[in-house]
Amino acid sequence: MNTHQSSSRAAIEGLEPKGLWEYFYHLEQIPRESGNEEGVRRWLVEFAKKQRLEHFVDGTGNVIIRKPATPGYEGRSSVALQGHMDMVCVKKPGSTHNFLTDPVFLVRDGDWIRAKDTSLGADNGIAVAMIMDVFTDSEAVHGPLEAIFTVSEETGLDGAFGLDESLIRSRKLINLDSEEEGVFYIGCAGGNEIRGVNDAPATTEIPSSYTSWKLEIDGLKGGHSGAEINLQRGNAIKLAARILSAVLKSNIPLLISSYEGGYKRNVIPSTATVVFSIPKERSDELKVMVSRTESILMAENAVEEPELEVRLSATEPLQGTALSAKISASLVKALHVAPHGVDTFSKTIPGIVETSSNLAIITASPCGIEVVSSHRSSVESARDDVAERMMTSLGEIAGLETHVEGAYPSWTPNPSSPLAEFCRKAYAHYAGAEPVVTAIHAGLECGIINSKIPGMDSVSFGPDMEGVHSTAERLSISSVSRTAEFLRYLLKTIE
Repeated sequence: MNTHQSSSRAAIEGLEPKGLWEYFYHLEQIPRESGNEEGVRRWLVEFAKKQRLEHFVDGTGNVIIRKPATPGYEGRSSVALQGHMDMVCVKKPGSTHNFLTDPVFLVRDGDWIRAKDTSLGADNGIAVAMIMDVFTDSEAVHGPLEAIFTVSEETGLDGAFGLDESLIRSRKLINLDSEEEGVFYIGCAGGNEIRGVNDAPATTEIPSSYTSWKLEIDGLKGGHSGAEINLQRGNAIKLAARILSAVLKSNIPLLISSYEGGYKRNVIPSTATVVFSIPKERSDELKVMVSRTESILMAENAVEEPELEVRLSATEPLQGTALSAKISASLVKALHVAPHGVDTFSKTIPGIVETSSNLAIITASPCGIEVVSSHRSSVESARDDVAERMMTSLGEIAGLETHVEGAYPSWTPNPSSPLAEFCRKAYAHYAGAEPVVTAIHAGLECGIINSKIPGMDSVSFGPDMEGVHSTAERLSISSVSRTAEFLRYLLKTIE
């Protein structure tokens, strides 16, 4: 074990349940960005072989493992425990971490486990570790169990869509992909993705009389576009567009050489960089407009985004081509008016977001323009309406060719769910407090799995996590312990 691994492993020393944290540590040594789950898959298969457990790998790459009931509990209903193998991979600017080869470096910070300079991957690595721990705990008492480990959840719920339902015996599903202890989810939003593309945008030569600038938006919290969209965090792509929109209103010609922001469809963009050129004699006006708009944005975002940074710096005059003035202006306008954030709140479940958008990714240069946005709603027609507005913005204003991708169904809440009611009573008895039973705006695999397997009854819960899908992601140690013990209690009592 090298020094890096020793330091990382020290973060879990002495934590209970010991087996759970050992599995979590070993999982964190395996690169597992969405689409790169082969290492985790091999590890899970080897685990099943070592434990002499029946196991399968379906055609999509999901791993299903079965564990027999504790003697005397063979007559109980089979229960499936489910989580996904992949993680959202994010790193701080300047980090040399390579997610294709490098392990995640664990750090203990009081009651929290986090990663050094990267996302942690507790979403959903903690589910994998909890399930493996239950499957190897000789003292755990339960009926027949199945583990369902899916692939590429973060990039399109591919594993759930491709799950071979013929391999699943259970009709009770406990999804462990939630992030608030004592909260049971019985529904989630559906969603889709809009992609706008222009492979051959109009370009122009940058005049020698122009000067070049770089606008950077940094310091935003980012976060999960479903679970944290209600917090009204800043979107770096939108903030940059707002500043440049103010510049355009001053009739300053703008030629964009590059516009980069965001990296994952389900992550609120925390950084954006725009490189552009303007007539040299308008430089002082540019600085005034940027400074004025910066002050406005700082005031508007002071509560939720106190670390927001807006940087404008002169660069060496660019040569060659840039996006034409017309394309540059139309792109800025489209991004400025494009929907982002909460669209509507639920009229049936107080405090829950019904419909939202995340203007997630932009890559623009003279070589081409691509914009990606994601949309969520528990109401399919509302999801499609906000997606149509995004398509109008990107298509009619920016001239991009737009299309819909990756649509997935909502999980309609069922207040009469027998499993939900059993979990509620079990938690109240175990914890001495009533849990919250509600729906979540983020997408969960339960909706897809339920649609594929008739009669499946699902509930989702998990330990406390914060900042998922960002470098601020952290996992509560004490909450993991309590949630793991409750899971054992639930499996012992469920019929």
